[in-house]
Amino acid sequence: MAAGDTQLSLLDLAGSAEAEAEPDKVKPRTTAKKRAATKSSTSAKTSAAVRRAAQRCLREVFGHAGFREGQQLPVEALLSGQDALVVLPTGGGKSLCYQVPGVLLARQGKGTTLVISPLIALMRDQVAALRERGVRAAALNSHQETDERRVVLDALDAGELELLYVSPERAALSGFAKRLSRLKIAAVAIDEAHCVSQWGHDFRPEYLRLGELRALTRAPVIALTATATPAVREEIERALSLRSPARVIGSFARPNLAFSCHAMRTDAPRIAAVVAALEESGLHTRKGSGRAIIYCSTRKKTQSLCKALRARGIHSAYYHAGRTKLARERAQQSFDEGKTRILIATNAFGMGIDYEDVRLLIHFQMPGSVEAFYQEAGRAGRDGLPSRCMLFHGAADVMTQKRLIHGKSGKSGKSGKSGKSAATMGARLLEHRENALRALQSYANGSQCRQQVLCAHFDAAPTAPCGSCDVCTGTATTTPEPAQRPPPPPVALSDEDNLELRANILTMMSALTKPLGKMTLVRGLRGSKAKVVRTAKLASLPSFGALAHYDEPVIAEVFDELQREGTLVTRGRKYPTLWLAGKEDPLRRRAAKKTGARSRGDELARQLENFRRRTARRNHWKPFMVFHRKVVTAVAKTRPQTAADLALIPGLGAIKIERYGAEILAIVREAEQG
Repeated sequence: MAAGDTQLSLLDLAGSAEAEAEPDKVKPRTTAKKRAATKSSTSAKTSAAVRRAAQRCLREVFGHAGFREGQQLPVEALLSGQDALVVLPTGGGKSLCYQVPGVLLARQGKGTTLVISPLIALMRDQVAALRERGVRAAALNSHQETDERRVVLDALDAGELELLYVSPERAALSGFAKRLSRLKIAAVAIDEAHCVSQWGHDFRPEYLRLGELRALTRAPVIALTATATPAVREEIERALSLRSPARVIGSFARPNLAFSCHAMRTDAPRIAAVVAALEESGLHTRKGSGRAIIYCSTRKKTQSLCKALRARGIHSAYYHAGRTKLARERAQQSFDEGKTRILIATNAFGMGIDYEDVRLLIHFQMPGSVEAFYQEAGRAGRDGLPSRCMLFHGAADVMTQKRLIHGKSGKSGKSGKSGKSAATMGARLLEHRENALRALQSYANGSQCRQQVLCAHFDAAPTAPCGSCDVCTGTATTTPEPAQRPPPPPVALSDEDNLELRANILTMMSALTKPLGKMTLVRGLRGSKAKVVRTAKLASLPSFGALAHYDEPVIAEVFDELQREGTLVTRGRKYPTLWLAGKEDPLRRRAAKKTGARSRGDELARQLENFRRRTARRNHWKPFMVFHRKVVTAVAKTRPQTAADLALIPGLGAIKIERYGAEILAIVREAEQG
């Protein structure tokens, strides 16, 4: 097996290193300079071998051709016995930073890698995905029966596990600590390490005890998180007693995400904006690809928003900690399987959420900090495809967050300290959280590229303007919408006026060469010289300026009547345009030609996606555990004919090809014949 080969190469390397060191004993007169050169050469060879072993494991066990940016350094650090601190953005591949070393170290006989993870669902998913790749992984959690826990502990005691996932609460238990002190532990990985910081957005007291693991094992420790400012990074290193760690601070830029902020006072315009965004993204129906997550700050709001969307015929589900366990599981399972494409949730639907096709992520209410916002927004577009992240904000959101902040700070002041010390700590936490809220307000109302502001907040390397956020595209609004006024009463038109309006509108519509927006057409009929009218070249069309003696609302109302009658039809969602019903649309004709050219590839991709989902449903997995969507895209594009062709597809390793290769090739052949 590949792992065995890797083990031999590292053991052989250790032997060769000893052989190179042997001359120093035989020849005592060797100069210090030569000894240093020999030591340096040995170290370089060791590093090269470690790198080769890691690359081989990555390719043969995990099916990836190479490491992503930021992964290789912590992998090599753990394999060399060095601590590491990893800050990579959501979806940046943090798990491989400890999974690859965990597999290699276990197969070298150095023991089990202990992974501290705060979420049972995340443990379950990762263990299932590792087992699917042939890795001996298991988890211990409170949802297991006694017999199941006993099986896992027996396997741990026997040294049969390569990776063991446990909660921070279990890791801190005295009985479990005693067990660890008797076992061979190769490495310790602490996921979501920002939870150790009282100044972070998701502090958990049980994380503070994880520093005690240092007294139980000499194994290297790796701490991983997606959101940590410089101050939080320092606290992580101090609280977990990291020793000269290798530090990896990844880029916080997410170029495929289009960020936008929308100042809105009330729910009515927010709901309208949500509906418009869902329709524009094609997520308002049950069929199609992609998902949407909408975050609310309160449980009550998740339910009321879900009810509002359902009343508009948009199927959605809601998730918050106040629902029963069964109701939460059903809501998440429906979302996992794609039966529900829109999930409305509080931050209880949080860490460990991993869907590759979230095309739209909306904060219906403003969260409490930039860190919380960035972590939740980062759940969109994990497959690298364009996705939208919308933040709604207003004075009511600030008041909601301040109530939540004061509640949290009151509880924090009771954690372990008493008297003046506790009061001082509570005041400092309150001040810190209010500052965090002000930082998010500044972001929402700012006039600088959203991506640049986020990167600067985390002290990351500066980036060029993203070109896709609302600031860069010139569509940003920072002033709340004015109070809505009732529409003016309709103007009564004579039959003669109505006839004149309709005749001129239809004359201009018949002459159009492409669909245009309603107000552009209205202004053209009134003879406007506005830039948008000049760009559309309406001045050369019949009826230009023919209705100058009518007000815009009067002309617009007749347009609406023609739409209701079906004489005019709407094109597009984000920027609706009008077209004469029954008239050939040149834009659609060109689009149809492009679609026809892609139809065969699209059908193959659809068949592969169906296979991926069926397999996942049969095994009670998420689809990415079978293989990622990028594999579907690559297979549909390259149309492999043999197992050797499949081996060239990124994301398919030897184990995946052995299990699914024949079925994938059969699907490709069937598509070719069709």
